[in-house]
Amino acid sequence: MIVAVNPYVVTNGNGKEAVQFYVDVFNAELISLQTFGEMPEDPNHPLPSEAQDRVLNAQFKVGNTTMMLSDNFPGAPYTIGNQVTIAIQIDSVDSSKQIFEKLSKEGKVTMPLQETFWSPSYGQVTDKYGVEWQVSALPQDE
Repeated sequence: MIVAVNPYVVTNGNGKEAVQFYVDVFNAELISLQTFGEMPEDPNHPLPSEAQDRVLNAQFKVGNTTMMLSDNFPGAPYTIGNQVTIAIQIDSVDSSKQIFEKLSKEGKVTMPLQETFWSPSYGQVTDKYGVEWQVSALPQDE
C-alpha cells in the first residue's frame, strides 16, 4: 500500500541554502536534514571531500505535505528541468517491486531496486511519460 507521495527537489550543491529558503518562504517545519558526510562509510566508495556538506536528504513539512530535497552528487549531471521528481513511499518490499515494475514498462530504469541504508527496496525510474519517480519501501519494524 502506498503511504505517501512527496515532491522531491534536487539542487546543484546549494541544498542547505535552498532548504532554508523554502522553510522561510512556506513557513515550513524542518523535519530532518542529513548530509552525504553523515552517511555510513563505504571503504569501496570513499566520499569525495566536496560531497561532505552536500544535502543527502532533507524533509520539511509544508501544510499537510512533506517536501524532500537533496543535492546532486559532485560531478553527476544536473539538468535544469529535471530537478523535481516524485518520491513514493510504500509499506512493503513486495508492493514496491510491483509498482516499480509497472512504472518501468516502456520507461527507463535509472537505479534498479536495491537495499540501501534507508530502505529495504529503493530505486529510481523515469516512466514512459517522462516523469521521474523515486520508489522506496519503508523499513519494517522487527
